[in-house]
Amino acid sequence: MASSATAIDRTGSLPSIEGSLNYLGAMDERPVTYAYPPPPGTPENNLRSEAHRMPISDGRPIANKLSLDEQGFELLRHETAVKDFYDPEQVRSVYYPEVIELLKQATGAEKVVIFDHTLRRAGSSKQQIEGVKEPVQSAHNDYTLTSGPQRVQELLPADEAAERLTHRYTEVNVWRPISGPVMEWPLAVCDARTMTQKDFVATYRLYPDRTGEIYTITYSPNHRWYYFPQMERNEVVLLKGYDSLSDGRARFTGHTSFADPTTPPGAPPRESIEVRALLFFAPEKH
Repeated sequence: MASSATAIDRTGSLPSIEGSLNYLGAMDERPVTYAYPPPPGTPENNLRSEAHRMPISDGRPIANKLSLDEQGFELLRHETAVKDFYDPEQVRSVYYPEVIELLKQATGAEKVVIFDHTLRRAGSSKQQIEGVKEPVQSAHNDYTLTSGPQRVQELLPADEAAERLTHRYTEVNVWRPISGPVMEWPLAVCDARTMTQKDFVATYRLYPDRTGEIYTITYSPNHRWYYFPQMERNEVVLLKGYDSLSDGRARFTGHTSFADPTTPPGAPPRESIEVRALLFFAPEKH
């Protein structure tokens, strides 16, 4: 990530809306979040939230200029044969292979390993019934300089992990509406070229069986945010969560949901699925 990079929309000519984005405020202790119900009397996180009003530009007019390696995200059209995303068997047997093929074609990866997915629905009892989560309402990135390689070691056999860690690998999220168009709590993504490493704060992510690490994001007026209005079920956003290379390409992508001020009254709740995958690349030939 270049510290003085220019955003895609140099002239501010793209249509935009203004939204309130939740950043991480100043903290004296290390940020911690729980990925499961914490012990009684323990808060789900200790994050100090700091809201900032930010312009969020419509990324559709420049969608063909976006790339994972430059901005850290891109919008693609992608059909799916899945009938019911709330059926975990369909997701694993039908959707996972679809996403693996999509990511190979989009990135040239030699191997793709999907390791989990999350369903989200805003303001619904499905959270309790089916383990569906609310949209995340804080600016973050799912992996860090520590947890990126850690995930490879956790998911691959030791010998293969040791070999894969010597070549390029990335973590990519595939974000899709379950139904469309998305009218509330859309996804906002930050142009990686407008961010610096100091904007990312390592945050423990506690699971019942392990401790992971994510980045929560501190405010900078340099950040340039984008969204794709009224996304449909046959569209996906690819988000780069980690890149092992440090050669100037995007390594992390800040993202969050936000309250869209143009959401009409009575709009259906946002429903989405995000799949997380590790992508491994063949050694470069010299």
